[in-house]
Amino acid sequence: MRLLRYGQRGTERPGILDAAGVIRDLSSTVPDISPESIAGGAIERIRRIDPATLPAVPGDVRIGAAISRVGHFIGVGLNYFDHAAELNSAPPVEPILFAKAPGSLSGPNDDIPIPNGWAKTDWECELALVIGRRAYQVPEAGALDYLAGYSICNDVSERAMQLEGTGQWMKGKSAPGFGPLGPFLVTTDEIANVQDLAVTLDLNGTRMQNGTTREMIFGAAFIISYASRFMTLEPGDVITTGTPAGVGHGRKTYLKPGDRLHLSIAGLGEQRQNVVAAR
Repeated sequence: MRLLRYGQRGTERPGILDAAGVIRDLSSTVPDISPESIAGGAIERIRRIDPATLPAVPGDVRIGAAISRVGHFIGVGLNYFDHAAELNSAPPVEPILFAKAPGSLSGPNDDIPIPNGWAKTDWECELALVIGRRAYQVPEAGALDYLAGYSICNDVSERAMQLEGTGQWMKGKSAPGFGPLGPFLVTTDEIANVQDLAVTLDLNGTRMQNGTTREMIFGAAFIISYASRFMTLEPGDVITTGTPAGVGHGRKTYLKPGDRLHLSIAGLGEQRQNVVAAR
């Protein structure tokens, strides 16, 4: 299933994409695609419904973040061999975990606002994992069973705030609009092998990232198991799993107002964003 949230920011409604690519409204079944609804078994209830029986959503609508405000929004740094190489970094011996503020979540096609004075804002197309049930100290074998599904995240990063000064990654990862997520929450049964998905990003029509999840240093199952050693992962938590080579920081090229981004991960959909100056 491809679940989504549509409508204006703050008033999004739950939906599902049917086989013909039509958005169907799920409001009669669940109030939202949220941590609370996932914990309450919403995905299994939706699975029993024929989408054709649901009302179609007319017109061109805004797509919101694939899940409403999350508890944990966790990132994994330097998790592709080629990305570590482009930054002249040794591959990490264990996953590098950091936090993004939940308030950075935005829709997959919303504008990316660059705060005043921030001059090293970068892009990162990433596979995101959405937790489906409580996970604490779970083994790697079977860890994917704890997922509700997958999505795309643009882990937008201000490199000066992340790496310079005191170098606290969360500072450069958490501005409003720095976490586009979606367009869909794609349930795990739709993806045969999460470690074999093409990952691409274009900047102003030029291909910048052209990778595959085969190149991840730590796979999705290991990341879930590893993160659950240190914290309880709750339904609706999001883990964004790192990015392949081709980020701006490796080229000393950064985003500026007027830039356009196009992100894609095979089987998970696409994102399109305009970069603007924050008001």
